Amino acid sequence: MSLFHIDAGREWRGGQRQSLFLVRELRRKGWPVTFVVQPKSPLADKAAAEGLPLLPRRMRSELGFLAALRLALAMRRRKCRLVHCHDAHAAAVGLMAASLAGVPLRFLSRRVDFPLRRNALSRRKYVRGADAVIAISEGVKRVLVEGGVPPEKVAVVPSGIDFSVYEGDRPRDSLRREYGFSESDYLVGIVAQLEDHKGHRYLLEAARILMQRSRKIKIIIVGEGSLKLELTRQAERLDVKDVVYFLGFREDIPNILASLDQFVLSSHLEGLGSSLLDAMACRLPVVATRTGGIPEVVEHGKSGLLVPPKDPEALADAVLALYRNRGLAARLGLEGYIRVHARFSVESTAARTVEVYRRTAEARGLTLDGPA
Repeated sequence: MSLFHIDAGREWRGGQRQSLFLVRELRRKGWPVTFVVQPKSPLADKAAAEGLPLLPRRMRSELGFLAALRLALAMRRRKCRLVHCHDAHAAAVGLMAASLAGVPLRFLSRRVDFPLRRNALSRRKYVRGADAVIAISEGVKRVLVEGGVPPEKVAVVPSGIDFSVYEGDRPRDSLRREYGFSESDYLVGIVAQLEDHKGHRYLLEAARILMQRSRKIKIIIVGEGSLKLELTRQAERLDVKDVVYFLGFREDIPNILASLDQFVLSSHLEGLGSSLLDAMACRLPVVATRTGGIPEVVEHGKSGLLVPPKDPEALADAVLALYRNRGLAARLGLEGYIRVHARFSVESTAARTVEVYRRTAEARGLTLDGPA
C-alpha cells in the first residue's frame, strides 16, 4: 500500500514548499509516500536532496491523458490506496490517473482564494473528482463553497512551517553589509512573487508616502515574477528608487528575515500567507492586509497590524506606526512568534491532514493502513 502525493509545480513557490514539508513529515512518521514531481524542477531537486522517494513525471497540461495513463500504471504497480494532489495541474492529471487505476481515496489541496472557474473541468476536479478538498484557511473554504463545492466536502488544514531553519543565531546585518545600509536605516521587507494579487503596486505607492515622512525607511522586495519590469518602471515613475530595493529571487530567506526590522504583505488576494508565518517565526512585527486567510494568521493589534487591501495610505500609516513605536513593534513581534508556534507547525499540519484522510476513509467504509 502506498500514498501518492502529486505536485506539478515547475517553480519554487510557497505551495511547493508546503507539499515538500508535508511529504517529509509523513515519511518521518512512517507513512509509505511516493512523491510525484516535475522532473528537473526546484521541488524535485530539493526533495531528492532530502532523500524523499520520488517519481518524476512530466505534467504539462490539464488535458494530459498520456501522462495520466502512465501515472495510473505506476499507481497500480505500487498498490496506491490514496492520492493527494497539491495544485491544479497535479489534480487534472493525478485525479484522472487515480480514476483509471481505481484508487479508492482522492484528495485535493487548495491554497489560493481566487474564485473557481465556472467550467466543466473545474467542476470535475473539485466537485466530482476528489473525495475531499483540503483548504489552507477558512477564507479559501469560503471561496470553494461559493464556487459550488459542498461545504461538507471541504476540510480546513492551515499550512505549517519548519521552525528549525529559524533556530539559532543568525547575522542581523547581512543586508546592511550587502547594500550599505546604515545602522539607523529601518528595513521593511516583503517576500512574495511579483504577481498582481500580491499587491506590490500599492506597496510602492505607500513607499512614496513613507519617503515624504522618513527617508530612513527602506522597502526590501524579494521575489521574481511577471510584473518585475512593470514594478521597476512604477518605482522610477514614483521616484522611490532611492528607498526601494528589488532583490529578485533569493535562497537565503532566513538571513534576509533576520536582517529586517519589519515585514509587510500587501496582497489583495491571499490564501493564508506562508511568508507571514516565516516572518512571525523570526519575531518580526508584521503589517498585512485584511483579506483571504490573513486574518486567521494575524490578529490585529495583538500579533500584527491589519489594513484594508489596495489602500496605500493605510499601509503607509501602519508601517510608520511600528517604525515610530519600537516598543509596540517588539510586543507584536513576540506575540506573533508565540501564535505561529502554537498553531502553524509542520507537525500540526501533517497530523490534521492524516485526520482528514482517516475521517474520509471511515465515511466511505474504508480503512486506511497506518505508518509502515
